[in-house]
Amino acid sequence: MNSLKVFEAAARNESFVAAAEELFITASAVSHQMKGLEQYLGLALFRRNKRKVELTPAGSQYLQSIRQALDEIEAATYRITSNPERDAVTISVAPNFLIRWLMPRMNRFQEQFPDVELQISASTGLIDFNKQNTDMAVYFGHGDWHDIEVHFLRNVLLVPVCSPNLLVGPKALQTPEDLRKNTLIHVSKRLYEWPEWLQLAGVEYKGFSRGLQLSSGQLATGAAQEGLGVALADSTLTSREIEQGRLAMPFDIMLDTHKSFYLVYQKNRPLSYGMQVFKDWMIEEMQENS
Repeated sequence: MNSLKVFEAAARNESFVAAAEELFITASAVSHQMKGLEQYLGLALFRRNKRKVELTPAGSQYLQSIRQALDEIEAATYRITSNPERDAVTISVAPNFLIRWLMPRMNRFQEQFPDVELQISASTGLIDFNKQNTDMAVYFGHGDWHDIEVHFLRNVLLVPVCSPNLLVGPKALQTPEDLRKNTLIHVSKRLYEWPEWLQLAGVEYKGFSRGLQLSSGQLATGAAQEGLGVALADSTLTSREIEQGRLAMPFDIMLDTHKSFYLVYQKNRPLSYGMQVFKDWMIEEMQENS
């Protein structure tokens, strides 16, 4: 553990001497610990020059993981020492879900449960609950994850969304056929969604270009809000922006993705008080806003 702290300091300062001054040890001690760490890993972490040291590609990759681990340890220490009576829950959610659904409702949760502290991070991947410091996560999919506890939240239904400005003018969206005069915004990994929605609306996809492609639903919805075209977005995640007039829903035809949001956590794990109230609150909020 001590070698990892020394490694982080040396990498950040790009100097064994500066790391030694920061940690109140000698530069030779830093050098000795880094040699021992490299021997243990079987990899060179630094390129040693006269005035400074530089990370190798392996060192740069290792530094990212070490920094994250040290940050989690620091955060855990802060939580338990600053308020030992407070129940903390670490949660991982997709960025789009976090920004458009969870964050706008956080005040409600905090008012109901002031004794629970939520530590939230944005992530699009699956969580290894055995290795990561995460209590719960919100997944999007078919619910077929067999090595974790899975609780259904709600189905995902897609509707067209755009800037209110696209409802007026020469390219005004009045019927689904008018989409031909506008840019369709696609999520690059889900190019099948627009053809399926158009078929549902009775519009032939032939003649449409691929339009604008973006890497996530969050970016696609943001582009639609900026007036760059029309995106397909989850009806619940965008309800707040539609109510506030930042987005418009030109047509109320909903495409069932046959996928859903789920709250998940480690299999057979006893729930802490904080985890239990967050789970109950999430399910209730989803049902009220379905």
